[in-house]
Amino acid sequence: MQVVKVEATDLDEGPNGEISYSIDFGNEDGFFGISENDGVITLVKTIPLVDNRILQFSLYVTAKDGGAISRSTSAMVDVKAPGDSHPQFLQKTYQGKVEEDQSEADIVKVDFLSIDPIVPVTLAVETEADKFSINQATGVLSTKVKLDFEEKSSYTVQLSITDGTNRDEASVLVEVLDINDNSPVFENHPATVSVPEDHKLGDNVTSVTATDADAGFNGEVRYTLLGGAGRFNVDQETGVITLAAPLDRETQDTYHLVITAQDQGRPSHSTTTNLDISVTDINDNAPIFSKQPYETTVSEHAEVGATVVNVMATDKDDGPNAVVTYHIVKQEPSSTPPVFSIDAESGNIILSEKLDYGKAKRYTLEVEGQDGGTPILTGNATVTVWVEDVNDKAPVFSKDQYDVSVYENLAGGTALVSLEVTDEDEGGFSKGHFIMDNSTFVINSQGVISLRSDATLDRETVDKYNIEVVAVDQPVDGLSSTAQVIITVLDVNDNNPQFLPLPEPIEIQEGAYTASSPGEVCEISATDADIGDNGRVTITTSSYSKFFSFRDDGTLLAIEELDRETQDVYDVVIVAMDHGMPQGNNITTVRVSITDVNDNAPVFSSDTYSKSILVKDAKVGDVLLTLSATDKDAGNNSLISYSFSEDSSMVVLDAETGVITLTSDLSEVTEDTLLTLTAIATDHGTPPESDEAEVLIHFKIASLTESVSFESSSYKFTIKENEPEASTVGKVKALTGTPGVTVSYNMKSHEDVFSVDGEGTIKALRPLDKEKEEWYILTVEAIDSRTPQNTAETTVNVQVENVNEAPVFDTEIYKAEIFSISPYKFPIVKVQASDPDVGESSELQYSLLESTTLLDVEASTGQVYVLDASRFGGNPSTFQVKATDKHGLFTTTKVEITVKESASNNIVVISLNQPVFTVEKKIPEIEDSMGKALGWTVKILSVRAENGNEMRTILRESTDKTYVSFIAMDSSGAVIQATVVKEKLQSNHNDVKEELEKVLGSNLEIKVEESSGISEDSEGSNEAAVIALSVLLAISIVGLIALLTVYLVRMKKMKDTDSDRESFNIGGPKKSSIDRSFHFHSKKQEVKEVKFNNMPDSERDSENDTDLRNGNSISSL
Repeated sequence: MQVVKVEATDLDEGPNGEISYSIDFGNEDGFFGISENDGVITLVKTIPLVDNRILQFSLYVTAKDGGAISRSTSAMVDVKAPGDSHPQFLQKTYQGKVEEDQSEADIVKVDFLSIDPIVPVTLAVETEADKFSINQATGVLSTKVKLDFEEKSSYTVQLSITDGTNRDEASVLVEVLDINDNSPVFENHPATVSVPEDHKLGDNVTSVTATDADAGFNGEVRYTLLGGAGRFNVDQETGVITLAAPLDRETQDTYHLVITAQDQGRPSHSTTTNLDISVTDINDNAPIFSKQPYETTVSEHAEVGATVVNVMATDKDDGPNAVVTYHIVKQEPSSTPPVFSIDAESGNIILSEKLDYGKAKRYTLEVEGQDGGTPILTGNATVTVWVEDVNDKAPVFSKDQYDVSVYENLAGGTALVSLEVTDEDEGGFSKGHFIMDNSTFVINSQGVISLRSDATLDRETVDKYNIEVVAVDQPVDGLSSTAQVIITVLDVNDNNPQFLPLPEPIEIQEGAYTASSPGEVCEISATDADIGDNGRVTITTSSYSKFFSFRDDGTLLAIEELDRETQDVYDVVIVAMDHGMPQGNNITTVRVSITDVNDNAPVFSSDTYSKSILVKDAKVGDVLLTLSATDKDAGNNSLISYSFSEDSSMVVLDAETGVITLTSDLSEVTEDTLLTLTAIATDHGTPPESDEAEVLIHFKIASLTESVSFESSSYKFTIKENEPEASTVGKVKALTGTPGVTVSYNMKSHEDVFSVDGEGTIKALRPLDKEKEEWYILTVEAIDSRTPQNTAETTVNVQVENVNEAPVFDTEIYKAEIFSISPYKFPIVKVQASDPDVGESSELQYSLLESTTLLDVEASTGQVYVLDASRFGGNPSTFQVKATDKHGLFTTTKVEITVKESASNNIVVISLNQPVFTVEKKIPEIEDSMGKALGWTVKILSVRAENGNEMRTILRESTDKTYVSFIAMDSSGAVIQATVVKEKLQSNHNDVKEELEKVLGSNLEIKVEESSGISEDSEGSNEAAVIALSVLLAISIVGLIALLTVYLVRMKKMKDTDSDRESFNIGGPKKSSIDRSFHFHSKKQEVKEVKFNNMPDSERDSENDTDLRNGNSISSL
């Protein structure tokens, strides 16, 4: 038969292209032949075929042409001769092993015979196909799933192979190898075991059994025991618990044992169980229940009367002692009436009341079996009844209402309260969730309510939040309940007191007021948006505290005598201070005007007015005298009207001017006549005050030259205060009427202050002081040279005029101490000066002699306050403050400030693209805005321009950059670390910018600075100054050493010289020039220690000094 045909081609022609074919080798058995001409290969002999085998013959065929020089080519021809297909396994049974808990693990390779792929075969798993598979190509049996040794340790897997016609089978025995993947498991055992107290040592008490599903060492269990006070042992291998020490029920009747079962695998696994040993009293045999414990499950909807479980106990005794009756002696939790009852004879436990999973999820019954003996012996069993839940209970909040109080400076994200929810259904509230609709607070899945991270609290805006929270126990068709959460926002002292509009004008009458009988000036009110002590405002005086104080209701009281004539205006500095911590304050000045009371009577310039006139020369209308009176009061109280006590027909007194004029021609006067009148000066006050003076008018018939008289009955002179001794005051003159008669003068009053010479010139004997006495009323006597002498007197009114005097401070030096973290404008000390000039002390202006970056002074009050204390520390710094009166005269005093370093420097510096004077004006608003954004209390310590200069209260240059130094404090007053503040400034940058733009306007740029903002030039100059000082110090030390050297040499020479002088009896030693050069002086100077005085003395004396707490806390006003 033809097997295959091979064919070759030759491009030559003729004999050269004729091809012949032959099999050169591979046909040793002669099964094949080939046609020489056409290349057909045929089967020429039968091939003995073999079942399940494919015989292969490789024939080497050569094609040769017929050319003279023959050429040839060869080809290989593969002939396959398959035998009959009878696929079969080489073995009927195979064995393999695989570890448990592995999927797709190779087990064993199955060998088989077939002529595949000539006749394809199929391998199949006939049994356990869900767990095993076989690879068609390799015959490898492997696992499809993870096997569990504890579930099944071996499998017999049936395999098949078929070509569609023939089929063969084999089995594989698969052994599952154990791994230690199981922990020992205790078998059920009584929770409590009773042991008679006379139990013998070494006897068994009970036993526990734990099994381990693993095999070999993995399943080999060993027991250990904890507890029992050393009275029990457990057998490591059997788990039998025996008595190791005597028992005494009266000493201890219960032992709690913890038994551990541990396998021997690597790594090993263990489990524990608890066992209570109850020591019973001595008895023969007590009833013993057949099972310990009993456990069953009952639906909470089970009907009353249903049998729950049957318990049975036996008693080894005979007769009545073995008859057991049953009683439920304890139900936990207890109820009235009991939920369960028991049939005393059968032991059937019956449901007596409806079950409620919400009230109890499990009931533990203690069933007692009593025998009939005497005394009665009993046995006990525990029956656990599990109540199967039906979701019929809504979740329950632990409270219907949660009351929470938080401070308004609470940081965003802080947790406030955790709501506790219980659900009596199975699983409790584990699948529940909360619903709360609020824009300020959030609640998480655990029921914790927190302040939103981007939210802030402000008690002054909202002081209470009423929030409804709903708890739902399941995501779908859940039951719910509701609770109210009331969040009360507690006050933080973040507002300064604010004065209400002051009354205008503020006046009080002068008077003799005292602390016990004060005068009410006006009521001044200040409010504080805070509450409690933070909002409780106390108003005190900071100046003129001797004269004024405040009552608790805010009434300004006069507590010292006020005399308008001494001082008519008081500019009282008042301080409104709350009682929070740190305290907030506000300062203002009220002007109290002292109104006049008619407490001064008019005063005539002279007690007596006299005038002599010749009757013959008198004419109606002639002015005889002018009376003059003054009144120190003001207004109508100082207006004076003049009158006579009795009318006269001869003269009249002008009520307004005091001029006395003649109203008669005196024709009826024929002899010398003395007209005596009483003049009255009456003011217009209520009640009116008055003064009287005697008026003497001599009507002369003869010449007046017979006596002496002054040109005027009164004189008025002025002299400036502090004029030197013997300064002229004025001149008086008396007339005699006769040229030859002379006049001499005599001072009859105030002779120690004034003198008068022979010319009538009055002089001051010493400098006068208006502030001590303004008016002097002198009586000057004139004596003529006649015999007998004639005399006359006149009144001289001398007024001392004011001369501007320099102010005077009440002490030469003020001392105070502050901390380096004292806030900006923190009050340090108040300097006080008085003006010797009357009424001008309140007009003094205070200023620094030279400006400084540490402090400044309030111009009107003398209050010295902090600008920036952060860069000062160590040695005291001395500054000069001057007080200037309205005329430009000034005096100075020293202020010595010691800046104490804080335990830690937690000052933070930011820069703003704003002019410094703009920032300074809005410091309180900036502090409030930054406090809201950061959630802390912010205190600004200093405000500096770009070049490092602090703000001054005088003219300032505008700069494009301002450095603001500040500290941040939490609600307790502790200073926050600078690193924490900087981190929060970065994280809350947008919030800080938003708040500050409300104060400073848009396009604000904020930068957190690493340093204090001082320029490099400034720092360089400081370094240069230090170097220069060091050089000067070194030069000084060298000079001092040289000087001492000269001194010592000089002293030695002098000593030698002195010795020589002593030897030759030459004069004694003299002091050298160097000795004289070492001359020391000491000068004591009055020093006044000053504490912060921006409060009344009474408060200041009682105030406790507040130290820095933990190095990070300050107490500021």
